[in-house]
Amino acid sequence: MAYSALICGIEGSDLAGSERAFLADARPCGVILFKRNCETPNQLQRLTAAIRDLLGDPNYLILIDQEGGRVQRLGPPHWRRYPPGAAFHNRLGGDDKRALAAAYATARLIAADLLAGGINVNCAPVLDVPVPGAHDIIGDRAYGSDAQTVAAIGRAVAQAHLDAGVLPVIKHIPGHGRANADSHFSLPVVKAPLEELRASDFAPFAALSDMPLAMTAHVVYEAIDPGAPASASRTVINTVIRGEIGFDGVLMCDDIGMGALSGSLSHRAQAVLDAGCDVVLHCDGNLRHMQQIAEVTPLLAGDALRRFESAVRRLDAPKPYDMTSAQQVLREMLADQA
Repeated sequence: MAYSALICGIEGSDLAGSERAFLADARPCGVILFKRNCETPNQLQRLTAAIRDLLGDPNYLILIDQEGGRVQRLGPPHWRRYPPGAAFHNRLGGDDKRALAAAYATARLIAADLLAGGINVNCAPVLDVPVPGAHDIIGDRAYGSDAQTVAAIGRAVAQAHLDAGVLPVIKHIPGHGRANADSHFSLPVVKAPLEELRASDFAPFAALSDMPLAMTAHVVYEAIDPGAPASASRTVINTVIRGEIGFDGVLMCDDIGMGALSGSLSHRAQAVLDAGCDVVLHCDGNLRHMQQIAEVTPLLAGDALRRFESAVRRLDAPKPYDMTSAQQVLREMLADQA
């Protein structure tokens, strides 16, 4: 099926008539959901089914950010609460196997929640490596403070999603952990030398370069391209993300509505596509904004289409797993957080 290189949001808990017309005409390759779209399990099931019926594709990609901790779009009272990524790092310090098993079990539960609601893509794991003095936008979302820990736990989380029939999105490539600002509001600039970035920031992404999807960082890396954030830098994307890191999956930018980027939305969309992103991500659900972006967003073609089709092929039926034991692990994790 033909889709455009756009993932967009929607405004509310049901599809408005104007949104139905837009989705049918623009045919974005995915829809991303937020808290505003998710009220109850039954409502969520109806919404995701309506989106898929409209697009005529049972495997249509519906995304969400469900990391756990402070980034959790589905939460109580209708969905389970999950610990932040840092909780697994705390366990890893005492027992590697137990920590990785806990991360895997928790991610299987998250993925099961998503799949039950009709969501088949999770924007996780976070593979950023935070450093002292950086902005806390990553903070306890990180799995650890060193590349090896982040990669190990990130691998467990990503594999759990794949085993559960949900595609993971590694983020924020090539690394947001050193950011000195929250890219939702302003443009972070990282001044670290390239060798330091290679040894730490890039390493978890290289270790998980086989994953199907990745989300870029709206961060300037002065040692690579002082003139543009990674999302809009052909140098960063070609030399680092596709080159050194070796990622050949679907590359989506972070939300182009964020304050780190400048210019009109159509300008931002064109900039990230020209730089080498396969897909534009836009999240606020504003129909007028989406229409502006859709005007400059082409159909998926060439390598972008190849990568997209390869990602969709990795959707599979959930593998058997002891969910009762996983729930006990989660209870223990949450008790640790109390």
